[in-house]
Amino acid sequence: MILIYFLVLVAIIYAAVSIRVLRQYERGVVFLLGKFESVRGPGLTLIFVPFQQMVRVALRTVTMQIPSQKIITRDNVSIDIAAVAYYHITDPEKAVIAIENVNNAINQISQTTVRNVVGRFSLDQLLSDTSSINEQIKNVIDMHTEPWGTQVTAVEIKDITLPENMQRAMAKEAEAERERRAKIVAAEGEYQAAVKLGEAADIISQHPVALQLRTLQTMAEISVERNSTIIFPAQFMTTVQEAIALLSRESAAR
Repeated sequence: MILIYFLVLVAIIYAAVSIRVLRQYERGVVFLLGKFESVRGPGLTLIFVPFQQMVRVALRTVTMQIPSQKIITRDNVSIDIAAVAYYHITDPEKAVIAIENVNNAINQISQTTVRNVVGRFSLDQLLSDTSSINEQIKNVIDMHTEPWGTQVTAVEIKDITLPENMQRAMAKEAEAERERRAKIVAAEGEYQAAVKLGEAADIISQHPVALQLRTLQTMAEISVERNSTIIFPAQFMTTVQEAIALLSRESAAR
């Protein structure tokens, strides 16, 4: 009886030790005597040690920081680039059997890929077409990691550090560009003003009285200010008399 109780106790302890619980986002890669047996899903499962071993694999998306890399662009500008990659395991069997440490391997291949891809572009392309470069980096990394049972969903360049001399040069370039635009706008304004003045001169030449009316309007605007002294030109009264005579003739003609 003591032997039976002992065997039952050993069986209970062995069963308790063999119980494994896998979370919803986990899969268990099971080996039987060193050979791949199966991939078990979430929930309660039994692993009969020492004949079976199980390796847990998480399927959640991993956010991986790609350390800052010193890169020389195609136009020989030295820059520092930091990026971030997102990936998840799609095939637990390959992620355990095909590669020793899948996370470390993806980190290393990501650093190498960022240097190789970014080095093919100039600085202007890197600053203006970042989305396309991100997509190219993602595709290259995903091509290398697919045999490992992983999928790279996104790669984003999050920081670009330029040398101080390059920052000063870009600031000068931007300032020069703003000055160029300001001069162009001023020149366009002068041109439009000259056109309008020419049209006004043509109208005034056809109607001499218009010049005098404009003069009266200007003097009225000046008289609004206090302590203003208005000087009438000598020919002003003659011009006024001519304007009155012209108006009288037009009235008589009607």
